[in-house]
Amino acid sequence: MKIAIAAYGVEGQASYRYYSKDPTNDVTIFDQNPALVGPEGATIVLGTDAFEKLGGYELILRSPPIAPYHLRTDGKIWSATNEFFAKCPADIIGVTGTKGKGTTASLIASILEAAGQKVWLVGNIGVPALDILEQVQPSDVVVYELSSFQLWDLEAAPRTAVVLFIEQEHLDVHKDMAEYVAAKGNITKFQTSDDLLIFNVENEFSRQIAEGSAAQKVGYPGRATTHIEDGYFYNGEQKMCSVDILQIPGEHNRSNAIAAIDAVWKYTQDAAAIEKGLHAFKGLPHRLAYVASVSDVAYYDDSIATTPTSAVAALTSFTQPKVIILGGSDKGGDYRPLLIELIKNTSIRAIVSIGANGAAITGMLDDQNLVKVHRVDSKDMNDIVATAASLAQPGDVVILSPAAASFDMFKNYADRGQQFIDAVNKL
Repeated sequence: MKIAIAAYGVEGQASYRYYSKDPTNDVTIFDQNPALVGPEGATIVLGTDAFEKLGGYELILRSPPIAPYHLRTDGKIWSATNEFFAKCPADIIGVTGTKGKGTTASLIASILEAAGQKVWLVGNIGVPALDILEQVQPSDVVVYELSSFQLWDLEAAPRTAVVLFIEQEHLDVHKDMAEYVAAKGNITKFQTSDDLLIFNVENEFSRQIAEGSAAQKVGYPGRATTHIEDGYFYNGEQKMCSVDILQIPGEHNRSNAIAAIDAVWKYTQDAAAIEKGLHAFKGLPHRLAYVASVSDVAYYDDSIATTPTSAVAALTSFTQPKVIILGGSDKGGDYRPLLIELIKNTSIRAIVSIGANGAAITGMLDDQNLVKVHRVDSKDMNDIVATAASLAQPGDVVILSPAAASFDMFKNYADRGQQFIDAVNKL
């Protein structure tokens, strides 16, 4: 079969490894990066017009974040996600949302492992799904973190779908919010009444997706299902464990834990396993992760916070006085909730404004002298952290929670977060 790999990122590389195992396949890599170095012996087509040269291929493997309608071909457009869903012999729990996907998927996997279940965690936080497909057994459970880019053209459904809080994001890639929500909604498009959908009842877009689903529905938090009461997690009337066993801070992470418990309930209702699994998870890199304390100031890396609402979640996770580092490249988000929080949150000591849109985010606050704003034009994270450190006082927290993407200054959010960690460790 003549196969084209459209974009050679992490998923494209996994697709190449998977399809090139079959000697009858003729696999070609297409990428818009003219400097790309591919695997030895591979046929590669590079250039800004690479995706206009896909004619004559039977199967085109679309890689995130390439939109299906940007590929010019007469062949079938497919994806690594579609291939995995088509061939996976085990139950799949799919998790999507704007933020919290990785944390919730990890909590689900941790609880199932504590209950003795063989689990595979795949997606952006785990290994590429196709790399483990041949090892998955029917009795296993796969927990799959799914972005809108992976769901865009999904033609199958997980047995359990989890739809978390959804807000404006990736509008630099999606045409508009309607397209973004529709892509997220594909997680339940092919579900039947035998399947399960967990959705956030407090989010209009999550509710909208649930309204169009044929699956059995569980809204969270819910009195009849998982909720928090008097500092404990409950499922219905069953008391499980204290919320204090969570090692990840913030109300948003308590919400993620509620969704995770609802998602595993059909597999285990063992309170001890749920408590063990929740407690065992120590968080993911760059997600409100503790870095170090220097001169009695605690530093937290929340570089994954690329939306205004995720920055709000970080701000409300701490009662101590705080210095927040804000700004980056714009992804088309609605900054009004963040501005409201910055105005009303009296524990914000200062804002360090960075990046292409940092000044725009904080300009109104600076003009009205509502919060002390310090602009740092340097792209050197050492300078940014030094400024934040100079503003903080003993007992404060400094949070990198930019509410924006990283591409104006860094390779990606992970690079931004790692540079923050390195700079803190140099203080």
